[in-house]
Amino acid sequence: MDGKSDQHSGETTDRDIPHGHVSRVPEARVAVRRSPKYGTFMALGVALGIVAALILTTVFDGTSEPSPFTEVTYSQTQAFGFILLWCIPAGIAVMMIVAMILDGVVSRRLRHATVRVDQVDER
Repeated sequence: MDGKSDQHSGETTDRDIPHGHVSRVPEARVAVRRSPKYGTFMALGVALGIVAALILTTVFDGTSEPSPFTEVTYSQTQAFGFILLWCIPAGIAVMMIVAMILDGVVSRRLRHATVRVDQVDER
């Protein structure tokens, strides 16, 4: 082993530390669980909002008549932008709710692991 860590087991032995005192802390049991990546769900929500806005813009042609409030005629691109302002936050909200539900379902399956901490005193 030549003073190096054992490559087969991945553990470091007391011989591997040339100077210092190794003190062992008692083992502890911890719970390990998986969690969804919320950033990924947020990005999917943005994509969902864009697709929904695109569908709503092409299906409903409400841009040919002037607005009753401003008396301005909006192009289809402007209408798409206005619809995006509502659909992107709605898509993010929907996907975050889905992520929270998945987090609740997955958190029921906990794995327990035993951990051991080695503290090295280099004095």
